[in-house]
Amino acid sequence: MQVGIRLHDVAQGTIEQRAHTAREQGFSCAHIALSKLCDYKMTLPELTPGWAMYIKKVFAKEDVDIAVLGCYLNLATPDKEALAKTQEIYKAHLRFASILGCGVVGTETGAPNKEYKFEEACHTEEALQTFITNLRPVVRCAENAGVIFALEPVYKHIMWNPKQTRKVLDAIDSPNLRIIFDPVNLLDISNYERREEIFAEAMETFGDEIAMIHLKDFTVEEGKLNACAAGSGMMNYDAILKYAKQHKPYVHATLENTTPENAVKAREFIEKRYEAV
Repeated sequence: MQVGIRLHDVAQGTIEQRAHTAREQGFSCAHIALSKLCDYKMTLPELTPGWAMYIKKVFAKEDVDIAVLGCYLNLATPDKEALAKTQEIYKAHLRFASILGCGVVGTETGAPNKEYKFEEACHTEEALQTFITNLRPVVRCAENAGVIFALEPVYKHIMWNPKQTRKVLDAIDSPNLRIIFDPVNLLDISNYERREEIFAEAMETFGDEIAMIHLKDFTVEEGKLNACAAGSGMMNYDAILKYAKQHKPYVHATLENTTPENAVKAREFIEKRYEAV
C-alpha cells in the first residue's frame, strides 16, 4: 500500500514546495485539488496541457505519484445552466488528467439542490436517477480520454450507502468508473455503531471497483461525528487494511484531516497496522 496525503493538508507553500514536503514526510503519493492550492478558478481556460505537463514534472522530480486529481462540483444541481458548466469543467479535468498521468479524477456525488447541502431528498431514488443521468456524459469523456473517473460514497450525499453505490456502477456500466473508498464517509451519527457491518458490506458490494482509499478517523462528541487524523479516534482499520493487502496491490491510500504537525504520526500508525494485519 502506498500511503499519501492531501496536498492542501501539507504546510503552506507553492505546489512545488508542498510536493517536496510530502516526500520529506515520507509520503509516496498525493491527492491534489488544484482549486485549494493556487489562485486559479479551475474553469476551462486554466486547465492547459502545458500546466498539466509542468505539474507532472514537479511530482516526478519528487518521486510522488498523483493519486487523485479532485474536482468536487454538484452533478445533481437542478440549475441547468450550472449543470452544463459543471459537466464541462469535469470534462476539462479529465483531459487534464490524461496528460497529468494521475491515478483517478475523484469526486463526490452531490445533492439535488443548488446549495450542495444535505436534505432528505439526497437519499431518494429520484435524486439517484438524476445523478446517474447527469454523470453519463462525464464518464463517456473519461472513456474517450482513457482516464479513470472515481466516485466517493458519502452518507450525506446521493450515493450514500453500498446499495446505492452498486446501482450507480451497474447503471453506468463502464470500466472507467471506479470507487474511492473512504470508510468514515459512509458513517453518520445514526449508524456509526454498526460501522464494521457497513464496511464489510461495502467491500463485498463494490470491492472490485475500489481504485483507491481515503484514510481518516472519527470521534463522537455532543451527538456529532467529527473527522480527525488516522489513529486519533474510534476507527479499527484492521479489516480494511487486510482487504487492501489481500486484494489491492500497491493501492494508493491518502490520509485526510491531518495537519502538518500530526501527518507523519498518522502515516506511521497506518503503516504499522498494515504490516500487522
